Amino acid sequence: MQPSLLSAALRYSRVFSSRRIAAAGISRRGYASESTSPHSSFKPKAHTPLRRTASESLSIRANPKPTQSEIQPIFTLATSERYLLTRLRTRLPATARPLHDAYWVPKWSSEGREGEVFIFSNGSFVCWGLSEEDAMRFRRDVLHPAGAEVGPLAGPETEELEFATDPSEKTRLQGDLIILGGGPQPTDPENLPGSLPPSTFPRETVLVRYAFSQALSRSTALSAFEASLEDYLSSMSSLPLALEKTGKPGMGRRALIKKLGGLLRFRQGLNLNRENFSESPDFYWDQPVLEGEWIGSPAYSRYFNSLSAALEMKARTRAVNDKITYAAEVQSVLRQLLHETSSARMELVIIALIAVEVVIALIRDAPELFHSEPDQQPEHP
Repeated sequence: MQPSLLSAALRYSRVFSSRRIAAAGISRRGYASESTSPHSSFKPKAHTPLRRTASESLSIRANPKPTQSEIQPIFTLATSERYLLTRLRTRLPATARPLHDAYWVPKWSSEGREGEVFIFSNGSFVCWGLSEEDAMRFRRDVLHPAGAEVGPLAGPETEELEFATDPSEKTRLQGDLIILGGGPQPTDPENLPGSLPPSTFPRETVLVRYAFSQALSRSTALSAFEASLEDYLSSMSSLPLALEKTGKPGMGRRALIKKLGGLLRFRQGLNLNRENFSESPDFYWDQPVLEGEWIGSPAYSRYFNSLSAALEMKARTRAVNDKITYAAEVQSVLRQLLHETSSARMELVIIALIAVEVVIALIRDAPELFHSEPDQQPEHP
């Protein structure tokens, strides 16, 4: 049985030894335009899901319509495991409103620029029309003083996209560019705050921006989750090598169980929390338009689901689950090896105790056995 256990552990080493997390810092998913400042502290990743479809937006960028606005950034920043939204009320402007699973700041001014912010409880916020520096300033001026961050990340994660408004076009995602235009809008007034405050961008598309923002927010939170899991796997990657060289797991039972607890926590955060990555939020069950199921227009690009699909959320979630499953199997192998080692040690202890008992019995009873008189013979008549 032990050769098969060793084989499984070595296979784990081959799968994960090449997946090393980069040094601590801010990790960023950048897209085709890469419209960040030249002094940006974020280093764009070489490959991202939307980068592969960026060419689809080139025609809009090269030949904008007269009705199209200038292209502006959408910057998403994940800074912690979750936010306590209730603590933000005293730090946000008076015009801020709760909007389903987020807090909506319809106007936020910074360094002469004006945009809006959606803050989600999964530890990320999305800025429309604001730059990277503005997002970092929002975190410094609002999130930090409010104490809303729970479990701050070692290195914040980002997603960056761009958008433009054009009332003559349908609202859609095209390549790496969001077009805010016409199209079906939710008709139920209960889905919007009672009184809409003045906002930087058209009020008619506020829920559309919310839907896109929630998809971006989930992707950024998943990126942070992926980075944390890579850190975890890196910390475990030396165990199979130690097993190969020494024949021992290289970790005690208590430490291994703690590692397993961390792995279960990863899986819980990925699949069981309210802000999980595999299901559509409850809000979209009542709003198929926002989720992307608008019947009657097959060419119509989607909102929440379209951006989630472009960011490969299902594939990435499945890949993370597969890594967690495989890591759990390897830890089960190591735990079984520890159990076998402990059982073998216990057997040796029992054998030693039996041997000691035999020796003690011999020392105590041997003189009587060797010096006792022969049994008297029975008398014959």
